[in-house]
Amino acid sequence: MKHISARPGGRAVRRSAMRPRALVFDLYGEFFRYTGGAARLGVLTELMGAFGIEAATVRVVMTRLRKEGWFDSSKSGRAVSYLLNDKSWRLLDDGRSRIFERHFDGWDHTWTQALVDEVGLEREQRKRIEKALTWWGFGGYGGPSWFSPHNREKQLREALAGEDELRLQFLRSKTAGLPTDRLIAQRCWDLGELGTDYEEFIEEFRPQLARYRRGLDGPVALVEQIRLMQQYRRYPFRDPDLPDTLLPPGWRGRAAHEVFTECHALLNAAAEPYAAEVAAMQTTTDP
Repeated sequence: MKHISARPGGRAVRRSAMRPRALVFDLYGEFFRYTGGAARLGVLTELMGAFGIEAATVRVVMTRLRKEGWFDSSKSGRAVSYLLNDKSWRLLDDGRSRIFERHFDGWDHTWTQALVDEVGLEREQRKRIEKALTWWGFGGYGGPSWFSPHNREKQLREALAGEDELRLQFLRSKTAGLPTDRLIAQRCWDLGELGTDYEEFIEEFRPQLARYRRGLDGPVALVEQIRLMQQYRRYPFRDPDLPDTLLPPGWRGRAAHEVFTECHALLNAAAEPYAAEVAAMQTTTDP
């Protein structure tokens, strides 16, 4: 099957350097998780070719990801398929939740506070715990204290295992009032920098909506959709999804999320059928 290059309006797509490993998870997260969680190597090679990634690189990356326990594999004739397993399903489910689910309203002014037992804590263990806390939207107040306006104790305990999980204790508490709540938010998160980044995202992608509404060819939509995802997903993992009462004036996070979801829906309308077409063609041509 010949590779279909992505060319909007006859111009070659500008291919920014995309990490092949990240691209694999993006393709599974956007497409293959909804069709059973499996993809043939030939399908991955064809789709990743739209991003300028060579077939040999795809083979090496998938072999390594399988050895690292992220995928299972199966073989039918000479065709190799890579399947999501419990580990990769959980990663994609958690990531999808953090990116697409927003909770702007309904806060009861209760904070979830995570306390890290730092006695004898090794450096690598600290990094794992802090990475999980940040992933689930907790902000570091200083020392062992981390805060979130959402109760995500269950998710954190599931994300951490063994000794790491035992290093965390959780409290639910309310402060004396809104001024103190706002001070906690200012201490835990750099909302000014994040707000500026949200504005830049809006300025980049809102002007593209008219072009997306007119419709793009499948390969072009695929490249643009993954680029959109990789650009936007940096923000939810820095954004604690604070209630409106704790946000600075002129906050652009909600507007950025609306631009993202509209762009994503428009691009997916063309990219998803294209990915399905590639998968179907590979199924009929593979021995």
